[in-house]
Amino acid sequence: MIEVSDITKFYGDFPAVTGISFSVEKGEILGFLGPNGAGKSTTMKILTGFMPPTSGTASIAGFDIVEESLNARKHIGYLPETVPLYLDMTVSDYLAFMGNIRGMNGKEIAQRRSDVIEICHLEEYSSTIIGKLSKGYRQRVGISQAILHEPDVLILDEPTIGIDPIQVVETRQLIKDLGDNHTLILSSHILPEVSLICDRVIIIHEGQIVAVDEPENLGTNLSGVERVELEVKGPNREILAVLESVDGVQEIERDTVTGGAFHRYQITVDLGKDIRSDLAKVVIQNNWELLKLQSLGMTLEEIFLRLTIEEQQLNPEPEHAQ
Repeated sequence: MIEVSDITKFYGDFPAVTGISFSVEKGEILGFLGPNGAGKSTTMKILTGFMPPTSGTASIAGFDIVEESLNARKHIGYLPETVPLYLDMTVSDYLAFMGNIRGMNGKEIAQRRSDVIEICHLEEYSSTIIGKLSKGYRQRVGISQAILHEPDVLILDEPTIGIDPIQVVETRQLIKDLGDNHTLILSSHILPEVSLICDRVIIIHEGQIVAVDEPENLGTNLSGVERVELEVKGPNREILAVLESVDGVQEIERDTVTGGAFHRYQITVDLGKDIRSDLAKVVIQNNWELLKLQSLGMTLEEIFLRLTIEEQQLNPEPEHAQ
């Protein structure tokens, strides 16, 4: 549905993005993750035809975004970081206006306007002046205009930025629901948002892709090891000695537990080796109480920090001439 090949964009002499390539399958929700200034919005603007790349190609539903821009954009719904709203219009009038711009006829506008107002839970506000809405409801209006013409592809740039926590939760659920009927790219610097919503994640740093994978796989593939958390009641020294003898255990860290009623261990395990049953067996054989045993992955925060730090170490800033 979306194909991006070797996209580069310069602003003057500054490379905003460099050599970016990826694809998004029909029905997939892709998270585009990176800090502010990483190149996320630039990539979104190129994909939506807002600006051309300096080099490289991108296509939407088989249409080149530069050579066949109008055809490509018919398949795109776009929510930019700053939502393009007319604050003196009502929600209903604004959606009708956007439908006219999209070339929809009156019957189509009436039907789809009613549909998107329901989808985005704007029924109570259809006659409200947009300028009187909260930031969260303005975001919903922005999403409703993006899906008004029933596009195949939705591109949402920082859709939850600046709204309160309750509306963040509601907006995330709305986006997840939209993923049932659309191919969706979600740009964000909010790590939990990506892990909750997306099927696959691209991490971008300083204009380059540094990782691509499913959220649950990123930590394992990056670290080369897996981790297990174990909570046991019993004598610490004996427990440690037994755990260290289990095949596949690389390292054991004991966490401090308030009260000292049990011991908690973080166990580093060989990649791809599931030793939970072996751990449970040795605990039970020694008549200790097994309270908890679960696999742990790296959090997206840990993944992101590791990737960006490693990237900076591999490509350090040149020293200024003395």
